Amino acid sequence: MAKGKFITFEGGEGSGKSTQIKLLVQSLKEAGIDVLQTREPGGSPGAEIIRHLLVEGDPDQWDGLTEALLNYSARHEHLRETVQPALEAGKWVVSDRFADSTFAYQGYGHGLDLETIRRLHELVVGDFKPDLTLILDVPVDIGLSRAASRNDQEDRYERMDIEFHERVRQGFLEIAKKDPGRCIVIDASGDQDQINSEINAMILVQLDVNVT
Repeated sequence: MAKGKFITFEGGEGSGKSTQIKLLVQSLKEAGIDVLQTREPGGSPGAEIIRHLLVEGDPDQWDGLTEALLNYSARHEHLRETVQPALEAGKWVVSDRFADSTFAYQGYGHGLDLETIRRLHELVVGDFKPDLTLILDVPVDIGLSRAASRNDQEDRYERMDIEFHERVRQGFLEIAKKDPGRCIVIDASGDQDQINSEINAMILVQLDVNVT
């Protein structure tokens, strides 16, 4: 049995990841692909417990290193319990965030030394990486405005200052620049259907699957 594909969506707050993931997963199913939708932090019972520590509460309750450690603890559980078993079973996995978010948020956003994150990454993830990463890019003010309309309890990061979010956005763009073979930046400020069409086109080009 062929191993499945691992697709990750990245981007700042309010970039529209949830909507676009839902549309892509539906398209993949219609194309006859067995697909699992998941998220980080979270995606497995233990990782979901850790998620609450990260996305709820006071914005200043953790520093960058603590957040990175929590994220990689959750990631270990997610990979072990959810992602790797699904891929080995031949399923495609579509995840709302993965390791790039730790580099962007804790590294670029909080200023945690990137080498420290790389060491954690090597310990937990090794050389495993997504087959394709779609980075939804949107101006910070637009993204935060969208996020504020959700009335979501998971708003710890949304309440961080705008300078933090600007650094996160630039971090994602820098990550994409360094790994163009894996990362595709998509302008997420426009019409949802247009964004979906662009994503479907990338799936065809990068993974040779027609989901239109």
